[in-house]
Amino acid sequence: MRLPRSFRAALIAVSAIALVGGCASRVPDPAPSQTSGAAEAPFPVEVAAPGGKPLTLAKRPERIVSLNPTSTESLFAIGAGKQVVAVDDQSNFPAEAPKTTLSGFKPNVEAIAGHQPDLVIASNDAEGVVAGLEKLKIPVLLLPAAKTLDEAYGQISILGQATGHGTPANEVVNKMKGEISKLVRETPRPAEGLKYYHELDPTFYTVTSKTFIGQIYAQFGLVNVADAADKTGSGYPQLSAEQVVNAAPRLIFLADVRCCGQNAAAVGGRPGWSTVPAVREGGVVALDDDIASRWGPRVVELVRTVSQAVTAAGKK
Repeated sequence: MRLPRSFRAALIAVSAIALVGGCASRVPDPAPSQTSGAAEAPFPVEVAAPGGKPLTLAKRPERIVSLNPTSTESLFAIGAGKQVVAVDDQSNFPAEAPKTTLSGFKPNVEAIAGHQPDLVIASNDAEGVVAGLEKLKIPVLLLPAAKTLDEAYGQISILGQATGHGTPANEVVNKMKGEISKLVRETPRPAEGLKYYHELDPTFYTVTSKTFIGQIYAQFGLVNVADAADKTGSGYPQLSAEQVVNAAPRLIFLADVRCCGQNAAAVGGRPGWSTVPAVREGGVVALDDDIASRWGPRVVELVRTVSQAVTAAGKK
């Protein structure tokens, strides 16, 4: 069976974390001097993901290759887009990103080197890409999939430092923090926690509260119907249709809309699903597949969608 891109991305994220290992669960907030409009720190600079290998950049990179969509979106958001000369085949946002056939899942050292990069940003060390590029004297910044919002914020700041856009990167982070905090704070909570199911694909792969997106839902006090079913602790269990129906979630979030054609009508037409409260009460929420699997600046849009769904459910 060919799994949808959203679920494949989740599996890659888990693998990338395992490869790097030991990432800190919290990244410190940007230093005050970086958020006060001070001039950017001169190169050389040393950057690294928490627990990762430090990377020293002698000068500001002007030919960046990004091998994962989250980093691509972040680079353009912080103003480093003009330095990006190539992105991987999954990086489809923003529209002006120079998309190529490069793969972030199975990176080809020779193909990457052909773009003459002075910095490559990757989320995992698949195919030994780091060692291969280092042999060619091409620096690689390894940023594994973030496990928490704090790690996502930290990675945006790291990209700012690495590209000479430290101040705008921290401005992006502070704006994200402010908007997310406001959304969570101002969303009315029902007396009882709402049960929800997050669908990665139509075969009922899902996420638990321990995943990045599960933590987003937890901020609103939502109760994940998949937590008890994760016997292996992967964070991505596969449920059965019966398990979902019996759990009776009041909210169903679909991250398989674009890839797999799922929507409220399709869910309501599944055998037995017409009795699920989310179906009966209009609580089936279509997400943007990409936004629901990338932890860059657009995660604010995901939080806003969840806020709107919780608010609507609380009125019923």
